[in-house]
Amino acid sequence: MNAKTQLIASLWLLNFINALDRVAMGFAGPAIMKSLALSPSAFGIILSSFGVGYFLAQAPSGFLADRWGVRPLLIGGPILWALFTGMTGLVSTLASFVVVRFFFGISEGLTGASTYKAVGDAFEAKERARTLAICTTALAVAPAVAGPLMGLLVTSWGWQVAFFVLAMPSLITAYVMYRTVTARAAVPQADMNATPMRPPLWQTLKQPKVLLLAAATFAWNIPYWGFSSWMPTYLVQGRHLDLKSAGFISGVPYLFAFAGMIFGGWLGSRFHRYCTRIVTGAFIIAGGFLIFAYRADTVLLAVVGLSGAAFCLFGATGPIGKVGLDLAPEHQRGAFIGLIVMVGQVGAICAPAAIGFLVDWTHNFAAGFGFMIVALWAAAASYAVLEHMVKSAPTSKTV
Repeated sequence: MNAKTQLIASLWLLNFINALDRVAMGFAGPAIMKSLALSPSAFGIILSSFGVGYFLAQAPSGFLADRWGVRPLLIGGPILWALFTGMTGLVSTLASFVVVRFFFGISEGLTGASTYKAVGDAFEAKERARTLAICTTALAVAPAVAGPLMGLLVTSWGWQVAFFVLAMPSLITAYVMYRTVTARAAVPQADMNATPMRPPLWQTLKQPKVLLLAAATFAWNIPYWGFSSWMPTYLVQGRHLDLKSAGFISGVPYLFAFAGMIFGGWLGSRFHRYCTRIVTGAFIIAGGFLIFAYRADTVLLAVVGLSGAAFCLFGATGPIGKVGLDLAPEHQRGAFIGLIVMVGQVGAICAPAAIGFLVDWTHNFAAGFGFMIVALWAAAASYAVLEHMVKSAPTSKTV
């Protein structure tokens, strides 16, 4: 196995376990809410506490990845995931849940910028959409696995035991990263002394196209995290399925998400100069599918709508990452991506809690779906404007 293939396989595993631990809370949500007598708004606060921790970790982890390299973060992160995933099974109050999920968010945020930096350092611009799509298909596979797994674990042994079990794969991941990820990028980067006139990072971040990218990332995170956090609970409370059935059925849209990521990665690499257009179209169509899902008369049609939304929403992941890496300064990729993702995480923080409050307020999921759809179309509009700005941006290369 060559260095690039090994890197892709390792990052795929990292993303898979990262997502498995993260989305498990959404699938365990109905059981946790019933066990602790939590309202949807209270559970939304728990979900958003993860987002706050994840938000705070982004910029520091990006700067550390540029300074230390990605290896320490890609090994240390999974060790901390294991700790806080296991601790989730020990808590019994709203306050303790918020604290544990906050620190779990910090631990998961340590590896995000390092993943993108590793790909940016090792692959040329035209390869990045496809590479990121392959690595991040794990984000679709994990929820598809998590649904049936959490449904089985929670109904058989309770939600506390489920989180103890989920702590073990994180430790295995840390060992795999220790054995496979090298201290340096797979492809050496240009000598930093060869470009002494590079602008400071803060000047890059002030550019209109970068500010627009940050705004689009913020808007995109609202439906992304809203969908991932609330879909299982929506199927239980909005479509009146039992927890075990909802666990299996909610895995179906993620199979389509996987297919969408493969297709989006191929499309983004085949037409790598048009990634902003690809993202714009995907978001517009995803919003239409969400409308169809909510208005559907049957569970089957609702799942069709959710699956179509997942195909488009997740399918844009590779092209989105490619656009971000192309705009990032070559020797500050970690910090740049970390700061962009940090801004985007504000949307991730807002979405779960906002949807929870909207459900409490309206006593149905209509406003929650509307919130996600408006955010999707706002992100699409941002990428449509960004299309004209990216045309004049120089392509970042790996040397």
